[in-house]
Amino acid sequence: MKSKPSSALAASLRVLALFALSCLAAHAQENRGVPAGPRKVSAEGVTIEFGAESLQPGGLVEGGDAVVKYRITYSNTGAPITGLRPAAWIGRYEPDASGGPPSCRAMVQSFLQPSFSTRPEIDMNGYLILTLNDEPNVSVIDPISGFSSMRLLTLVELDSPGEDWALGADQKRLYVSTPEAGRVAVVDTTTWKTVAKVEVGGRPARLALQEDGRYLWVGDGGAESPAGGVVTVIDVNTLKVVARVKAGAGPHEIAFSDDDRQAVVLSRPAGTLSVVDVRTLSKVKEVKVGARPSGLAYSALGRAFYVADETGGTITVIDGRRFEVIARLTSGPGLRSLRVSPDGRYVFAVNSAANSVAIVDVANNRLVQTVPVERAPDQVTFTKDFAYVRALGSQYVSMIRLNDVAKGLASVARFPAGQMTPGAARGLAAADAVVPAPESGSVLVANPADKMVYYYAEGMAAPMGSFQNYRRVPRAVLVKDNSLREVSPGVYSTTVRLGSSGHFDVALLLDSPRVVQCFDIAVAESPEERRQRESAVRFEPLVDDDVMPVGRSYKLRFKVVGSAGQPRDDLKDVGVMTFLAPGIWQERFWSKPVGGGVYEVSFTPPSEGVYYIYFNCPSLNLEYNQSPFLTLRAEKR
Repeated sequence: MKSKPSSALAASLRVLALFALSCLAAHAQENRGVPAGPRKVSAEGVTIEFGAESLQPGGLVEGGDAVVKYRITYSNTGAPITGLRPAAWIGRYEPDASGGPPSCRAMVQSFLQPSFSTRPEIDMNGYLILTLNDEPNVSVIDPISGFSSMRLLTLVELDSPGEDWALGADQKRLYVSTPEAGRVAVVDTTTWKTVAKVEVGGRPARLALQEDGRYLWVGDGGAESPAGGVVTVIDVNTLKVVARVKAGAGPHEIAFSDDDRQAVVLSRPAGTLSVVDVRTLSKVKEVKVGARPSGLAYSALGRAFYVADETGGTITVIDGRRFEVIARLTSGPGLRSLRVSPDGRYVFAVNSAANSVAIVDVANNRLVQTVPVERAPDQVTFTKDFAYVRALGSQYVSMIRLNDVAKGLASVARFPAGQMTPGAARGLAAADAVVPAPESGSVLVANPADKMVYYYAEGMAAPMGSFQNYRRVPRAVLVKDNSLREVSPGVYSTTVRLGSSGHFDVALLLDSPRVVQCFDIAVAESPEERRQRESAVRFEPLVDDDVMPVGRSYKLRFKVVGSAGQPRDDLKDVGVMTFLAPGIWQERFWSKPVGGGVYEVSFTPPSEGVYYIYFNCPSLNLEYNQSPFLTLRAEKR
């Protein structure tokens, strides 16, 4: 079953719209403040406390980050109300026709309409889908409000194809390892600009971010790497390398103790586990774990590390305090990755040779079940209720209900995630291809062979819909959740980037009890942002025909217009990048001005297909991914 690219998530996320409209129709309670309005209100038996705190000195300033936070309690008892899914938006304060404060209810209702003309300044309800592609870039897909039918918001250009990635706990930064370039790219997830490229050396592959967010650990990608078995440690505050620890030849797997005091690094070729003291960033112990270890996981409940050995078919249990082997379980040759269930109770070990998943109970370190799955499984991911197993030899994803494991009756369901087997794709990545979606009981599945991302909701026989990646191969998928999340009982929060200055309404919508509430904030103007606006430009393609002839020179003209609408013909470094999807041909040019703010370049498309045209201008600090791209098509004539 396949639907239009955004229909699945639109149906799921726009549940907000359904309950909101019902709220409004049922005369939902509305409270409204005036400028500098209340920060604490009570309605329908609920008390809402609001706060918007700048993460930079100087208060709320455009271009700065802020934490938006609501504390929601019962008015009569003060007890926190948990498990809510509040909807929230930030919209510009617009007085009504009489000059009075606008209706909060009307503003919220306008935001729930499928119209681009009434979009809020900041939507705190949706999420973005990221795909790690086999070409040197990351796709950022907006499942609801993206541009055009493919929903592609932007592309983040990398120096070489990425292998693994990690998203910071505050979701403000994305770290991507690029093995061929020997670097880790650091991407700002608000602007989608690459803010740093950390030189690691060797072939950086696996990434692991400590729970406290202090250090990013980078594993080496292979024995042939010139780094020679070194794991690199990056301080995420300074984005500098602070240590290189010898840990045996790569590929590496990395895990941490629950207090982040120890990092352990698994060396597959050496068959060792290196224990590193995080305070001193020095190796303190080495444990022999098998002939060819292939997977590593840590259970905080069992306070133990688990290591799978592919050749011997064993799972070695290592005490997380003394770092001594306390058990060795026999499963069978072919073990691959390990993953611990969300409650920490079970370790799932994928066996690609036996087409099964071995399940270990950490309470007694015993193998309690072996569950058959699809052919050549290689990854396992969890939601609250299920374990999802991706298999390279089947287009079906296996599902194991976690409650059944405790009963010793684990059974398997499955659903098709595409038409082709993932193993048919080239160059699979180490990062996860199946991840939970923000909606409870749903997942996103990247099928690199299909060049698609599928959305599946538990209880369905097939995915509810899919997202195109415009002929790119999505080797892994990740979610950046922009919605309010419950960070502590009754406290719902998210981090936003304030895009402009002025007076704004921050609207909150609760379903049960039905409350619509607006609070007011003022955002100061930033001199730096003002300078950037004054120097900002936009590119206007001058294209009569979007079809280019293959093998013949094509002249592309475009106009550069300043922020006040005046032509900019004074730029000497306007660059143009053209590439044929999915990245199999690429060229870059410097354009030449022809007068009146018009610039031109000529290039010859080598073959049929879809071409992307990006613009940059170093003198204006404008990178290729900061402006809308142009899409052209080449055909034989």
